[in-house]
Amino acid sequence: MYIEEAYKNLHQGWRYIIGFLIIFIVGWQLIGVVPIMIAAFARAENIHDLLNAGLENFMPLFKGENNLYLALMLFTFVGGLIALVAVVKYLHQQKFKSLITSRRKIDWGRVFFAFGVWAVFSIVTTVIGYYLAPEDLQWNFNLRPFLGLLAISILLLPLQTSFEEFLFRGYLMQGIGIAAKNRAVPLIITSLVFGLMHAFNPEIEKLGYSVLSVYIGLGFFLGIITLMDDGMELALGFHASNNMIIALLVTSDWTALQTNSVFLDVSEPSAMGQIIPIFIILPILTFIFAKKYKWSGWKEKLFGKVHPPVIAEESDSLIV
Repeated sequence: MYIEEAYKNLHQGWRYIIGFLIIFIVGWQLIGVVPIMIAAFARAENIHDLLNAGLENFMPLFKGENNLYLALMLFTFVGGLIALVAVVKYLHQQKFKSLITSRRKIDWGRVFFAFGVWAVFSIVTTVIGYYLAPEDLQWNFNLRPFLGLLAISILLLPLQTSFEEFLFRGYLMQGIGIAAKNRAVPLIITSLVFGLMHAFNPEIEKLGYSVLSVYIGLGFFLGIITLMDDGMELALGFHASNNMIIALLVTSDWTALQTNSVFLDVSEPSAMGQIIPIFIILPILTFIFAKKYKWSGWKEKLFGKVHPPVIAEESDSLIV
């Protein structure tokens, strides 16, 4: 079982607390922000401009440089990813594979299947939307900046989405799971925290806090498919596809990702327009995954107890 993989390593509670602080503060919020801070200092005329721009994640200092700003923002997650890899390897002495899956090896077929299903769905629905309501989507394609965006999307966006999955559906899911001795608690906590981490996104200011339900719902979806599938391969593929397709296909002036995409969404957004589709589409996608991979034992995998394997019980050095 997926959460039980953590019992094979050094899993004392204090290790997860210190590890999370290292990943979040040192890696993500300190090391990761160095490049964008350097670039922001170089562009700000004075400290007042720098502080004001900082309230908007320095975006005002990079007007007309969407690709550069996106790359710098994504690099903050690279800092977090480096710290996470170090924490898993040295603090927990854990093989990184066991953070991703309980299978003997990572199932890349699952990653690409989830990526492909969501990519096809997103592209098809965007094209249909363009033909049904062309006034809502403005053609925004410009070859040179789009090619730069494509390179960033291929090289950096998967690192951002993978870091979030490794942290929430991996590190925290396993750590909280063995502490709580059940599966429901880590599912609920990681989903809520994942959603609340988006509370400062510009979408929230535009549409209100009800839109947080979209991110929380997405967190539950990713957590459920991870627990049901005994690995995060499907979550990795879906999350990468979701962010990459959004970045490449459609942007707007009120979302967190503002890119040199193919289309510019000029429609007036509504909270319900964001909330309703996600709570219809994600259950359908869960059903597709469940049928393809023959999931069973839903109650046990989502709400059951977490038991240390026999090998962990026999090793005093690995007991919490």
